[in-house]
Amino acid sequence: MTNDPTRRAAGLVAHGLESGARALRRYTRQVAGGGRVLVLGGVRSGKSRHAEELMSRHGHVVYFAGSRPPSDDDPEWTARVAAHRARRPLAWRTIENADLADTLRRSTAPMLVDCLGTWLTRELDELGAWEQRRGWQQRVDDRLADVVEAWRSARVPVVAVSNEVGSGIVPSTVSGRLFRDVLGALNTAVAANSDSVRLVVAGRVLHL
Repeated sequence: MTNDPTRRAAGLVAHGLESGARALRRYTRQVAGGGRVLVLGGVRSGKSRHAEELMSRHGHVVYFAGSRPPSDDDPEWTARVAAHRARRPLAWRTIENADLADTLRRSTAPMLVDCLGTWLTRELDELGAWEQRRGWQQRVDDRLADVVEAWRSARVPVVAVSNEVGSGIVPSTVSGRLFRDVLGALNTAVAANSDSVRLVVAGRVLHL
C-alpha cells in the first residue's frame, strides 16, 4: 500500500465511485423489473403473492413449479395448488418436473421459481439424501452449485421464492435438520448472487 496521501485518497475515491456505480446498476435493474430477486418467508406469509406481484408487470412469464403435482390422495394439497394457479395470469406458462438449472439457462422470458424449498425436497429425495446413500452429499452439492451458477448468469428477470427456515426450533428428526441446513445454505448462496432480497412477514415486505 502506498504512503502517498494523494494517491491513497485517489484510490479511495475510485473505489467509492465503482461501488456507487454497482449499486446504481442494481437499483436500475430493480426499478426496471430486471435482475435477480429472492423472496423469503415462512408458511402463509404472503411470499408467493409478493413474488407474483413483482412479475405482474411482465406479459409472458415462465412459472417454474417446484412442488409435487396435485394428487387425489391429498385433497388439501390439491386445493393449495389450485389456489395458486387461479391467481396466475393465463398468459403465464407453467413448467413442472423439469431441471431447474437448465430452465434458468434456457428461458427467454421472465421467470418465477416457486419455490426453492419444495424443489429441494424433491431433489433430496431423488439424490438419496434421506437414506444417506453413498455419495449423496457430493451429488447434492453439485446440484445446488449448478442451480446457483445458472441463477447468477440468468439473462432474463428472475424471481425465486424460498422458505426461511432459520428462525424456528431445531428439528427433532435427522431429515428435518438435514433439510433445514441444506436449504439454509442454498438460500445464502442464492441471496449472495441476487440484486434484491426481500423477507415477507405477515404480508409485510422487508428489504434486506
